[in-house]
Amino acid sequence: MTELPDSPRGHLERPATKAALVIQHEILRAVREYLSESGFTELLPPVIGPVTDPGSRGAKQVDIDYYGHKYKLMTSAILYKQAALLTFDKIFYIAPNVRLEPPETSATHRHLTEFHQIDVEIAGASREDAMAVAEDIVRHAVRGALGRAGAEMAALGRTADAFVDLSSGPFDRVTHTDAVADLHRLGVPQSPDAEINWEAEEQLSRKASRPFFVTDYPKGSRGFYDREDPADPGRLRNFDLLAPEGFGELASGSEREFRYADLISRMRETGENPAKYAWYVEMARDGIPASAGFGIGAQRLTRYIAGLDAIWQATAYPKLPGVVSP
Repeated sequence: MTELPDSPRGHLERPATKAALVIQHEILRAVREYLSESGFTELLPPVIGPVTDPGSRGAKQVDIDYYGHKYKLMTSAILYKQAALLTFDKIFYIAPNVRLEPPETSATHRHLTEFHQIDVEIAGASREDAMAVAEDIVRHAVRGALGRAGAEMAALGRTADAFVDLSSGPFDRVTHTDAVADLHRLGVPQSPDAEINWEAEEQLSRKASRPFFVTDYPKGSRGFYDREDPADPGRLRNFDLLAPEGFGELASGSEREFRYADLISRMRETGENPAKYAWYVEMARDGIPASAGFGIGAQRLTRYIAGLDAIWQATAYPKLPGVVSP
């Protein structure tokens, strides 16, 4: 079922909605348990700010009047995650985000305009450190859902059989270059200089039996905060985590650019005005920790684990691109 119900009541009264939300509750409980036991501190994220993440794949930002100043709803709290490392070494948010995605993204069945991210940031970490945490989160989330919401999983037709390959070793890794070459062999168009498009991403996802990473995106395809690889100029020390079975992207992450001069240079290269980011730039000038981190879409993770047809089924009050709803 991929058609949105006619009313909030119609959605909330569906048994499948309750099952999905119980599964989501257990997913988030498992994530919090794992991160807390691993030494992370949960902070409450900002919802508005003078700037937000500029690298949102064609989505528009939402401006609001904040006492005569133009502020924005968060599309991602990435800049604030870096700032939080001035106080804590390992932090996470369960962060609300708003992105006005292009209306055509509704057809992907994995885009919402209002969603939540499991946002993680680790001071002094490498990309590989962040990937290991992302991998552990997915495994713990699956175990939490199967162990504590088994009846709800069964009601949605999802069993442990879907996750047999999940624990058979580290998740596979493929570079962006190799992923593009694979897509070309399949006859799927994909620019070697851009993010993997949604249709191509789904094709890669359908070939897999468990989640896998795509790494080393080309410089220019992502925001200024993804660190360029000093050993491989033109490549970024970043990654996406894709779910199998056609569910597509679960997470994006990277080592962060934190050096003041390099940040300013990257901002200008990506067409951003450093003056817009004054508070962040001033902090970077005075020194912020090197770090790595990522964001996992909570609704996307729920959709994958619960085996849902569409992402709106993983939220109580769905808002789809181009669709006006309560």
